[in-house]
This record gives sequence, C-alpha cells and structure tokens, in this order.
Amino acid sequence: MAEHTVNWIDPRGEVDGAAVLVLAEGDDVGVALRNLAIGDDCEQGFCASTVIPKGHKVAMRDLQAGQRVVKYGQVIGCAAEQIAVGAHVHVHNLAFRDSEAQHAYASHVPTTQIQSTDLFQGYRRADGRVATRNFIAVISSVNCSATVAHRIADAFDDESLSRFPGIDGVAAFTHSTGCGIATSGEGFDNLQRVIGGYAKHPNVVGVLLVGLGCEASQIGTTVASQDLGGPLLRTLNIQTTGGHLKTIATATAMVKEMLEQLGGLQREACDVGGLSLALQCGGSDAWSGITANPALGVAADLLVAQGGRAVLAETPEIYGAEHLLTRRAATPAVAEALMERIVWWQDYVTRNSGSLDNNPSPGNKLGGLTTILEKSLGAVAKGGSTVLTGVYRYAEPVYKPGFAFMDSPGYDPVSVTGQIASGCTLVAFTTGRGSTFGSKPAPCIKIATNTDMFSQLDNDMDIDAGVIVSAGESVEAVGRKIYERLVEVASGLPSLSEQHGLGDHEFVPWQIGATM
Repeated sequence: MAEHTVNWIDPRGEVDGAAVLVLAEGDDVGVALRNLAIGDDCEQGFCASTVIPKGHKVAMRDLQAGQRVVKYGQVIGCAAEQIAVGAHVHVHNLAFRDSEAQHAYASHVPTTQIQSTDLFQGYRRADGRVATRNFIAVISSVNCSATVAHRIADAFDDESLSRFPGIDGVAAFTHSTGCGIATSGEGFDNLQRVIGGYAKHPNVVGVLLVGLGCEASQIGTTVASQDLGGPLLRTLNIQTTGGHLKTIATATAMVKEMLEQLGGLQREACDVGGLSLALQCGGSDAWSGITANPALGVAADLLVAQGGRAVLAETPEIYGAEHLLTRRAATPAVAEALMERIVWWQDYVTRNSGSLDNNPSPGNKLGGLTTILEKSLGAVAKGGSTVLTGVYRYAEPVYKPGFAFMDSPGYDPVSVTGQIASGCTLVAFTTGRGSTFGSKPAPCIKIATNTDMFSQLDNDMDIDAGVIVSAGESVEAVGRKIYERLVEVASGLPSLSEQHGLGDHEFVPWQIGATM
C-alpha cells in the first residue's frame, strides 16, 4: 500500500453489468454496484454471504479481527470481528482506528502551467477584483437586530428591484450571537472576520450594518478592526434610531439611496482567473469519493490552471487523509500549518467530550460510509491535484491564487459561511443523500453523486455526476462539465438554489467559546 497516494479511479468500463467495483489494487473491500442478496455472484471469484445494499462495502477476502481494512489503497479502519469474504462491511463490524499514516511535508509538490485564456461575463471592481453577483447586504451585528434586518431586506422584492438592472437582491445576513460572549478570543475574532468578509465581499456592492446598540459586538469595533469603509457603507442602531419601526423606515430609505447611486451595472468580459471557488460537500454517501468529488477536483484543477482560487475546508472531514495534502504543500511551513489545525481540532473535541470519529452522520452511514477515515479520503478528492498554496483560519481572506485550505467545522452552513467570508465568489457543493443547500451572495451549484438521487431531487441538483457510474462518462468529462457550468453561473446563469431563493438563512458564523 502506498503511504501518500490514493487511487480515485475512472470506473468506466468496470461497472457495465458488474456487481462490485474495486477502487485500488490490494483493497480489502469493494463497492456493491447494486443491491446484493445472499448467494449473488460478486464476479470476483466469490458470492455475497450477506445482504449488501447498493453502495455499501463487501469484503474481498477473509479479514481477521483487529486487521486494518483498506479501501482506495488507504486504511479506513479495522475489523471489529472476523469478517468472511463476501460479507457486508459496515458499522457492525468495522471500527475506527487511527490510520497512522506517515506525513511527508512538501515531498511531492506538483507544478501547474497557468494559462489565463478563459473568460466569463462578470463585474469589475475598482480594486481589481471580479464579481459574479451584485447584492446589497443587510448584516446584523447581534441576534437582537436580526428581525429588523430581515424586515429591511423584505421591503425589496423582485418588482421593486426591477428598476435597478444588475442588482441581484437585498439580502439579510443574520445570526444567533453577537452578545453574551467574550470580546476577545477565537469566537469573537471569527464573528468579526465573517461580518467583515461579507461586507467587503466582491459580490456585495452596498452594506448596511444594523445593531441594537448595547451588544458586545459593537458596530464601531467591527468597522475599525475589519477596515470597513467606502461610500456605500451605512450603519445604525435600533436604540439610538428610535426602535424597530423607525429603524426599518430609516434603513429602507438608506438602501433606496444606495440603489439610486449604483445606477445600471453591466457585465463585461473578465478573466476566469479572478474567480474564487468554495469546494464543499454535504449529505455524502459512498459514491461521493468515486464520482462527484473527484470530478469536482478536476474542475478545481481547471480553475487553478486559469490562475483562479479553489478553497477546500471542513477540517474534521480531512482527518485521516491530511497526509495526502501535506505531501503536496508548497513548503514544509504550509504542511505544518495544516497539521497545527488538526492538532487544534483533536484538543477541541477532547475538551468537549467528543471525538473526530463522531462523523459520518446517520445519513452518511445509510449511504455506505462507515468511519471518518473513509469519508475523509473521499472528501479530499474535491481538492484536485495541484499544489497546496496556503492554510487559512476561518473566514480569513484568501487572496493568493491556487489551491488553498481554510479551517472550519464540517457543518456545511458554517463552513460555507467562512469560505464566502474568505472571498469565494462561487460555491460547488457535492451531495449523495440530497442536501438542498444554497448561499448568498456567492451562488451555489449542487452536484449529485448518484443518478438515482439526481432523478429524485431534479429540482435541486444542477449536475448529475452519477453518470460516471450509471452511464460510463469519464471523471475528466464530468469535471469539465462542472467547470463549464461554474463559468456559466459566474456569468449570470441562475443556479437552481438561486431560483428557489435560498441563501438568506444559511449564513451561520462559527461560534466558539462560552455564551455567558
């Protein structure tokens, strides 16, 4: 077994009529390509000895209790009991165990030929950045001003905005914190970076910060610490404005004034290399690491080759696969920064009486994933194959071109909130169980890992990556299809989640620390 490689194979030609897909030479388990009953021929020289659901693991050989179990050419756990060839391998007989993989820092640094030739129809900002959408953001400093923020945004529907070409909406970004917290430390810093990141986001053309007035997260502190400013920044507090109704009226007038000042915003040809893509997965299943995630990795590589940015996140969901990232870190210091975040998370979950193996979720397990090691090996495939250029704290701005990692929880809304705050102007979200997530101000496309779910949720899924298995399309071809769809969405094509109006309530800053 190779210490630092994983084989995300292209399964074309291997699935046509087959019963079991083997992902790497020497794997102890394969993946059932259809529901298998006892006695069904697995076409690998043995028959199924138990019922095995589609997408779940089947033992390729007899496994002894305590033996390490290998999938993708990597350890995914150990046998909790003796497992017979042809048996179902899952939560009842596969246990989490540290893979003890060897970490090689910057040992296999890839090179990428940058050719900035592709264009999209976007918006150029005065500071040189490019945008995919135009939103006015109404951001609450504290939960106490959340309802007011939503009432302000609700005053501007599609009809009222039709007078302002190029404006995609007035969106409220509210949260459940902002007071009863320490005014220093990781939790407070996270909140300040998120609010600052959304206020300065390329897709935001006007900002209204709304507070109560007496909260810990003072607007003045945010403006100063995040270096906010500009002609279209407005602030107000409910207490000093005279209550809810007066604040809504005053704020609505402020937003109308911003809209009048913006005038007609026109798209123009921009380099694709100016785009920043958030790589995300949620509601994963066993197909995630076989279809959608590797295909998204291809799309990420194509974007990076144009000089763009691709940002992976969800630190608990790379645990056990981080050695695949440290080996392609640009420098040993970048690799060490990633490992520092892993160590932080090990301490974080320990002091909160948790475990990094509390994931996969129940839905993930129904879809065939058993341990966090198995899930992580599939999750890191979203990051493609280019050099890891940097490791960033939650919501920290990512300006450097290339593939980057941003520290975050694995909880999708929290993670995406941080990625958008870091400057991501697009979100690509793979899902096997059927997450219906959407985001603002960065549009989100959703990529199905399997064709069955794509057909079931066809009003929510933008792309079916399941065709890699169901129709024999190549990972490369589907990856290019994802890339091309991202360019179309960046140019103004509404994603399905945008058509459904999702994104106002998916703004969830990461809360760390005590609520007092």
